[in-house]
Amino acid sequence: MASTHEIKDLQETEDRKKAFIHQQGQTNPYPFLLDVERAEGAYIYDKSGKPYLDMIAGVAVNNIGHCHPSVIQAIQDQIEKHLHVMVYGEFIQDAQLELSARLLNLCPPDLNKVYVVNSGTEANEAAVKLAKRVTGRYEIVSMKGSYHGNSQGSMSISHNEYKKSAYRPLIPGTKFIQFNDLNSLDQITERTAGVILETIQGDAGVRIPTKEYLKAIRKKCTEVGALLIFDEIQCGIGRTGKVFAFEYFDVVPDILTLGKALGGGMPIGALVANEALMNQFAENPVLGHISTFAGHPVNCAAAAACLKVLTSEDWVQTADQKGALLEELLIQHSAVKSIRRIGLMFAIDMESADAVNKVVEECLEQGLISFWFLSHPDSFRLSPPLSISEEEIKKAANIILTALDKL
Repeated sequence: MASTHEIKDLQETEDRKKAFIHQQGQTNPYPFLLDVERAEGAYIYDKSGKPYLDMIAGVAVNNIGHCHPSVIQAIQDQIEKHLHVMVYGEFIQDAQLELSARLLNLCPPDLNKVYVVNSGTEANEAAVKLAKRVTGRYEIVSMKGSYHGNSQGSMSISHNEYKKSAYRPLIPGTKFIQFNDLNSLDQITERTAGVILETIQGDAGVRIPTKEYLKAIRKKCTEVGALLIFDEIQCGIGRTGKVFAFEYFDVVPDILTLGKALGGGMPIGALVANEALMNQFAENPVLGHISTFAGHPVNCAAAAACLKVLTSEDWVQTADQKGALLEELLIQHSAVKSIRRIGLMFAIDMESADAVNKVVEECLEQGLISFWFLSHPDSFRLSPPLSISEEEIKKAANIILTALDKL
């Protein structure tokens, strides 16, 4: 029989779940409802103290693990100095300067100016605006299977019609072509302002293009005067085993968008381009792009600390080795149809969406967090922290394999 204390704890848990459901806006009818107390390294702990091995990392956000001491210290140090002081682009702030210096030091020479924003979605919005401003054109070419965010603009350049049909009319002028298909590149013309694509498609189920394709799209954009935009919000900041995924393909975009992992757990996004392009936001009209909280000093301090950690550890260099180990352990199971992977970015194909749901739910029950794809229901995703150890990878594999055995 449950004790009075246990009954009280259960009642508090139920009350918190009801508050979550009824007081907060919901994204889906079936949330995980994991009641978080704290997080550290590769683990999240619930209110009862139960640990969960986090094999999702906030969907490719916590690349250096949860609550890295250097990020926490940077946040605390910045809070003691100042919080928001002015709309972005007017005052000189140490945290913004450090972040821009560290980020540009990782970029190729042609990507030499940063505009810091609040999220990856905002970075994509700004990238499309900049392409239109620079070229004087309005057509945007995007990819089938793409996902670039959920604002009206970023939804307009994302492909999943089911997800956006209820919100039409959206912004006109977007054309969708087949990802990784050389024959579709003739649809990029002198009317095209910009071509946007995820260097590695995430929501479509970790789709990896060929080097030939990305080189051809780079060449085509240059020929017609369109700007090439790489969305590395999910696949950037070390996720693929390179700081930026485009490093695998020997292709440099005109505009790079970042978010998610950049902030070390804090919300931030960034637009990176050549100075000559970026300066066009500042005139004709002035304030061509402006945001009150963009470049928030606390978030910039966290992001600068994140990049410092990332470049001082060997986690990026070992991501592919760790990913290969996990792939080797999982691919042996008969329920796994195939695995698409680059670095520590996984799509694991199953027989059906029902099988995926059962695996994700069983993993959660056993103390491991996996997740779904929005647009690819027959696969589940894994994107663990780059800081994950081999021991933790083997532990994760054992839990997942046990879940697969129960199908």
